[in-house]
Amino acid sequence: MTGLLTLCLLLAADIGSLAAGYLTVTTEPLPPVVIGDTVTLKCNFQTDGSLREIVWFRVNTQVIEGGTAKQKIFTYDAMYNTNISHTEDHRQQKALVYQSTVRLPEVQMDDDGHYECHVGIYDKASQDKVVLASGSITLTVIAPPKSISVVAADSPAPFSRYEAQNFTLVCIVTGGKPAPMVYFKRDGELIEAVPSAQSSVTIGGDLSNVPGLGKNQGRHQAGLRSSQQLSSRDLDDTKLQRSLSLLEHEAKPARLGQHSPEEEQKGKKEIESDPAGPTTEVIPETVVSREFPRWVQSTDPLYYFQHRQQVASDGTMEVRAMLTWSLNPQLDNEALFSCEVKHPALSMPMQAEVTLSAPRGPKLSMSPSKAKVGDTIRIAVQGFQNEVFPEPLFTWTMVGGPLLDGREEHNGRELILERAPAELNGSMFRCTAQNPLGSSDTHTRLIVFENPRLKKGKEQFLATDAACRHKSLGLTSVLLLLTITSGLT
Repeated sequence: MTGLLTLCLLLAADIGSLAAGYLTVTTEPLPPVVIGDTVTLKCNFQTDGSLREIVWFRVNTQVIEGGTAKQKIFTYDAMYNTNISHTEDHRQQKALVYQSTVRLPEVQMDDDGHYECHVGIYDKASQDKVVLASGSITLTVIAPPKSISVVAADSPAPFSRYEAQNFTLVCIVTGGKPAPMVYFKRDGELIEAVPSAQSSVTIGGDLSNVPGLGKNQGRHQAGLRSSQQLSSRDLDDTKLQRSLSLLEHEAKPARLGQHSPEEEQKGKKEIESDPAGPTTEVIPETVVSREFPRWVQSTDPLYYFQHRQQVASDGTMEVRAMLTWSLNPQLDNEALFSCEVKHPALSMPMQAEVTLSAPRGPKLSMSPSKAKVGDTIRIAVQGFQNEVFPEPLFTWTMVGGPLLDGREEHNGRELILERAPAELNGSMFRCTAQNPLGSSDTHTRLIVFENPRLKKGKEQFLATDAACRHKSLGLTSVLLLLTITSGLT
């Protein structure tokens, strides 16, 4: 009896549910859409009831008064529309399958976000009651990078022939979403760089306190020390044998008298056991180079890679990728470095290239071309015999003395000599252009001509002064005459 009652209740529930009708809503997920493309949002729903309305909302990320802000973008009201498009009638299932679509042409970054499809049907049991269901779609808008450029950090910078310098290339990529993948190449070959754990790591010096380097720490230090050690190849090509001699002494410290304690004890015992032997230890002669200090790099430098990114106001990303290594002018001069970017919105990688080069022969221009005494003379760097990267540092000096304003040197692309005096005629000026790869000097001799205007003004001044002198003498004579006359009367 109890089982029969339960069965009756279940049948009544099923009949009630059929009378009330049913509604299921599903949405089709979207792959990322490239900015500027057209996208169609699709919402599928199945019901055996009568359609009441379809409403599409765009869900804003901002929260207003504890709730999520929604913007209505499309509404379909069945009371005022008798024709329903995209409808399939499945009579065998006694239900209708609908599909509502919203087309967004030329999507922009502002279209990125969540969308909801709300569907309402009339309840079969009561036509005044509406049954609601909804589904959501996430639209992801991606954008390819707008620009890519490669610059040198800490530029302009001087050249040093006495010590190795660390050099950093910075690849700046803007306008992409999501953040692109950035990598460097040298002469077309991918550079295997050591990633840096911290964006603020200073490459060079002791890296023992830098966190995150782990098992590569010893390799890092060895790579940095290699920039200050001589190798079997003397890249200066001057006095190769002497450099090799220094290297051989460095590789064998025993020849320089740097014995270990065991070797020294063994030597003492041999000397004591051999009475005919020498009483003092003979230390080999050490050859000391008197040349200026040189440094020779390894042909396989160690590269370090850093990556920083930040979100722009429009939702896109700005990425700065930095490649740092110990620069070797003999090997890195004329080397081609490229920064390449991969992004899902790009069909092929985007790249920017630079060729490292030392400045050679800066060309100078002078204005005015025929300078006169009292003119303001400008001597400027007009260009180079070759393309120069990174940006050079320009230093101006005058041979044999200070500049016109008393300074020893002036930095900049232009040297200005205000109200040039005649004493500058024949003076020699030197412009030194240098970057971390090398330096170059250019000399120019300044010719200052006489200024007729100044000469004419001087003559007029002398004539006026002479006239004043004559008038003064005439007045003195008259006064003297009056004095004499008054004395006689």
